[in-house]
Amino acid sequence: MAQPRALGSGKLCVYGDDSGTTRLRDLRQSGSLKLVFPQTYSPHAEAIVVNTAGGVTGGDCFSLQVEVQSGAALTMTTQAAERAYRAQSGEIGRVTATLSVEDGASLMWLPQELILFDRCALDRRLQIELSAQAQLLMVEPVVFGRAAMPEVLRDVMFRDRIRITRAGRPVYIDGMDLNGDAAAHLARPAIANGAGAMASVIMVAPDAQMQLKAVRALLPLTAGASVLTPDLLVIRLLASDSFELRRSLIPVLQHLSKNSLPISWRL
Repeated sequence: MAQPRALGSGKLCVYGDDSGTTRLRDLRQSGSLKLVFPQTYSPHAEAIVVNTAGGVTGGDCFSLQVEVQSGAALTMTTQAAERAYRAQSGEIGRVTATLSVEDGASLMWLPQELILFDRCALDRRLQIELSAQAQLLMVEPVVFGRAAMPEVLRDVMFRDRIRITRAGRPVYIDGMDLNGDAAAHLARPAIANGAGAMASVIMVAPDAQMQLKAVRALLPLTAGASVLTPDLLVIRLLASDSFELRRSLIPVLQHLSKNSLPISWRL
């Protein structure tokens, strides 16, 4: 008997008015994906993505489209850590996010951790299209099993793609294919040296190069930061578990976001 699957989609568009306040232009949502807007006392907008299905498993499909128009400033996060659960044989969960940011606009894409469970099957894709004068701060944290349980990932399928373009030209392309015994792969010194969690942080802003020294002072020995171009800062961080990952990430994100992290990150 076919099992029920979770489907969800959302579309969000914001713009900046003459007073510098970010306003909602368009909002559509369906199925198991919801967008919640907490009350804030800032001219910037904040949206929280909620998966009412409680996680992602084989056959689930979620898609999100976000447009940040000129003059707008938007922060997006998730209600809690997302979970990729065990999938039935041959079924893959799919999560797709397509984001666009116009000139004079900024986006902070700050989802909380994605936790992979043993025998999960997930294909995740993130595409961000930036105009020439757009600004971006993004993080993508991934946890390879919950260390407190303890959980060991012996059979997973995780395919992850991140693509960032600016004015139509690619500035950052990253991908991960993790198949089979993830614990054995991650134990290899040249891959993760036994780390149980990782995160990528990307900043695209005119002052990105100026943040390098301060960011490096905040990072542990298992992380590194580089400036690819004067306005593009890239950070890669490894940690033993999700607690250590968050403890290292939050000071960095606080600094780069100018102390404007969403409340859900600071709890």
